[in-house]
Amino acid sequence: MASVELSHVHKVYEGGFVAVDDFTLHIADREFIVLVGPSGCGKSTTLRMIAGLEEITSGTIAIGGRLMNQVAPKDRDIAMVFQSYALYPHMSAYENMAFALSLRHMPKATISEKVRRAAEKLGITQLLDKRPRQLSGGQRQRVALGRAIVRDPQCFLFDEPLSNLDAKLRVEMRAEIKRLHLELGSTTVYVTHDQEEAITLGDRVVVMKDGVVHQCAGPLEIYHRPANRFVAGFLGTPPMNFFTGRLVDEAGRLFFDEGTAKLPVPTWAAPTLRERPAANPELVMGVRPEALILPRSGDLAAPAALSVPMKLWLLQPLGAKMDVYLSTARHERIVAHVDARTGLSVGATLPVVIDMDRVHFFEPGEAGRTLASHDVPPA
Repeated sequence: MASVELSHVHKVYEGGFVAVDDFTLHIADREFIVLVGPSGCGKSTTLRMIAGLEEITSGTIAIGGRLMNQVAPKDRDIAMVFQSYALYPHMSAYENMAFALSLRHMPKATISEKVRRAAEKLGITQLLDKRPRQLSGGQRQRVALGRAIVRDPQCFLFDEPLSNLDAKLRVEMRAEIKRLHLELGSTTVYVTHDQEEAITLGDRVVVMKDGVVHQCAGPLEIYHRPANRFVAGFLGTPPMNFFTGRLVDEAGRLFFDEGTAKLPVPTWAAPTLRERPAANPELVMGVRPEALILPRSGDLAAPAALSVPMKLWLLQPLGAKMDVYLSTARHERIVAHVDARTGLSVGATLPVVIDMDRVHFFEPGEAGRTLASHDVPPA
């Protein structure tokens, strides 16, 4: 395996469209890196540039310390797993997995050993004689994984490999890919638009939007300490709630005025927020769904200081937990993630308590930078 180094990589298409803007990242040997972001953010383009399938406009890419800018894809010693599986329909699973090795003129005995060993790791030994049309989506993806494994590449590249699978199988294959990564000690770059995949798989997660890297850090660091409002809203299920409001100073005490309630700014955030120009009191408070505390049925007395009156308009049971959809006079869609045994009903107006030790404050705007954050990751 080997490290991967991207330095000031740009990709500009004809007409001036910037797909990737100044991408710089060092991927350590045996590290699992996930590129995540909405459609069109440049993550797949970045992966294809690493693979050599997309030409770089400027910058450099090195694999194992070797500059790859002018190296053909077949000579980069990488293996790529695609969303569409890309299996040859006229070949058996065995032949698909062995094909790249045959092109290298490896001895048949060596090829057989490599294919059989990979098939055992993936649990598909009994499928080696079958053709792709005889396999389920999950089985085809395992064959595609096996085709990559037998090559013993310096780096594995995954381009949304689980997008065509159903929800249950996606979870199973996600665990399988992580298990294989740990077992093989592989350097892996994985592209997905699914933030849940990103958080569960990556040693580090690279969050992209409009061709720009907004944050690169460990998954828990990104979740608890997002760099800006876009990152905060993109990672998390359900996503973070955002309350627009303004700072109010009353007799030396700072409050966040949401429009229907004034919440005391916690002492850890007050010094930073006081540094903002007084002429610009507008800001955004972010609250994770699990940091909203709902009263149980029959216990609707409002704790005065930290609660906001909200109307409950939808319940979504999820087994032991449920998502509760609420609204205030100014904010129509607030989601709380709570214990399913609350006994609450649609239409009730609730005093919803906000855990102010777990909130985030951002500058206004879709990607407003983080001003203060105190949602500490667990040890």
